[in-house]
Amino acid sequence: MLKITGLHKSFGDNEVLKGIDLSVTKGQLVFMIGPSGSGKSTLLRCCNRLEEPSAGAILVDGEDITAAKADLNRIRQDIGMVFQHFNLYRHMSVLDNVTLALRKVQKLSKSEANERGLDALKRVGLIEKSASFPDQLSGGQQQRVGIARSLALRPKVVLFDEPTSALDPELVGDVLKVMRELKDDGMTMVVVSHEMGFARAAADHVVFMDAGAIVEQGTPQQIFGAPQHVRTKAFLARLSDHSA
Repeated sequence: MLKITGLHKSFGDNEVLKGIDLSVTKGQLVFMIGPSGSGKSTLLRCCNRLEEPSAGAILVDGEDITAAKADLNRIRQDIGMVFQHFNLYRHMSVLDNVTLALRKVQKLSKSEANERGLDALKRVGLIEKSASFPDQLSGGQQQRVGIARSLALRPKVVLFDEPTSALDPELVGDVLKVMRELKDDGMTMVVVSHEMGFARAAADHVVFMDAGAIVEQGTPQQIFGAPQHVRTKAFLARLSDHSA
């Protein structure tokens, strides 16, 4: 579903991604871990062309989205993105936030857009909040609206960039529950997060990045239970010290 080959990204002289190769199969939940500044978020942003790769190719369902003539508007409908900060329009209702791209980009009628929007809100457990405004919601509810906005487009893959890091700890569980249900429904997802417990429990594949490169990857059991690389071991040891 997602195939990344030889991906490089530089900002001036700073090489942030140094030849990333990664394959994500349909229905897989791939979890990316690593220290801050290792390039994880930049990698996600390259996957829907919010950042332009310096070199390499990204294929979504067999289509090269880095090709010169790629249709970015259409591509971004296939690749949902859920951000750390919810990026909701404060002056618009929850339903209008969720259906905006359906109406403006996909040119659906208001009734059709609303039907899909309500269906997406139902999936994240917020259908009763459709007429509310973002400021009337908790952070966790706002993030679930952000997820619904992505789902309404019926994407082929959803990218999550630190979806819980701006939330109070007691609100994190509701968002992770929605993500777990999406996985159970067969959604292909790539997640950058520090929620290691969720990674152990829900991920199919874990990728450890450091200094712009993939250092090690494998099942959660392999990465958390028997990491092979010294940098992976050091990162996980620091995490366990911190949590203790």
